[in-house]
Amino acid sequence: MQRPLIICLTPVRDEAWILERFLKCASMWADRIIVSDQGSADGSREIARCFPKVTLIDNTSQDYNVPARREALLAEARRTVGPKVLLAVDADEFLSANFLVSPEWKTIVDAAPGTVINFQWAFVRADMSDLTYSYYPTAIPAGFVDDGSEYECTGVHDSRLPSPAWAPVLAPAQIKLMHYCQYDRDRFLSRIRWYQCYEHITVKKRPIELYRFYQQDLFGPSSVVEPLPRQWIQGYEEQGIDMSSVTRQPSYYWDREVLRFFEKYGAAKFKRLAVWDTNWDQIYRLLHSKDPEQPLADPRSAFDKLVQRWLKATQRDWSLGAPHRPGRKLAHKWVQRALRLIGW
Repeated sequence: MQRPLIICLTPVRDEAWILERFLKCASMWADRIIVSDQGSADGSREIARCFPKVTLIDNTSQDYNVPARREALLAEARRTVGPKVLLAVDADEFLSANFLVSPEWKTIVDAAPGTVINFQWAFVRADMSDLTYSYYPTAIPAGFVDDGSEYECTGVHDSRLPSPAWAPVLAPAQIKLMHYCQYDRDRFLSRIRWYQCYEHITVKKRPIELYRFYQQDLFGPSSVVEPLPRQWIQGYEEQGIDMSSVTRQPSYYWDREVLRFFEKYGAAKFKRLAVWDTNWDQIYRLLHSKDPEQPLADPRSAFDKLVQRWLKATQRDWSLGAPHRPGRKLAHKWVQRALRLIGW
């Protein structure tokens, strides 16, 4: 029987900070890497072109459109004739290096067409000089043994690949999907500020709903954080791939996008979102080399700030790995219901 090709599908926009590391690692397991670039201006395209396994396609959309970019990646992958295993992996995600020795890798390659592959998502952090991780509570359907099934994606956090309800599911226990999204904490905070603004505008999500979802990774108990197993990165490091350093930036492209939201809708529209933990005047100067035409003053009222302090103080009950405290959480929910009546 013909061995299926392993095809990596990766959307990119200004990921130069980690893209070379990602492509070195992905080149060890993928036969083909499809990178869909959406107007990167930081050298990401040039990095991608240096890797022989990469097919670079253009995402010309001016807007953030998750369904369109996922569909384009899938369509390009299906131009490859024959059996194939599709792995939809973002540029800040890495298969754990124990795929090199784990029998689970053969199980993935040999899985029947139509199989969905669910990976445990491990969030990797740099705590002092050590690498640590914590698990996301649900597995991520990031793999699919292609059988031509239709794909429907309607939102930001929908499945990355076809995931038919009837499909058999393979859930590796040894091979993980390491997510480096929090490795540069400032970058992560910039990213979730933008997500909150974007979803507040596009899908009209309430400020409390956005806060509870996007802050759940920041207030988890220390008991859920573990040292990163050596075997998860050893195989990469033995090939000379640096899996621990990070190049930090003074600002990120998400900052520029948030500033555009402020300009288009007015900063006051976002006053109830958790986006005021940074100096927007300073960021504007960094990005535009000039002072803003009008100071980007914090539009929050004293009451808005009070509510956000309360949200922060109670967020542990919504965070990943939080202890089960039904009585306390119920009391918080009653407060939230009251706040929603006045726009929260």
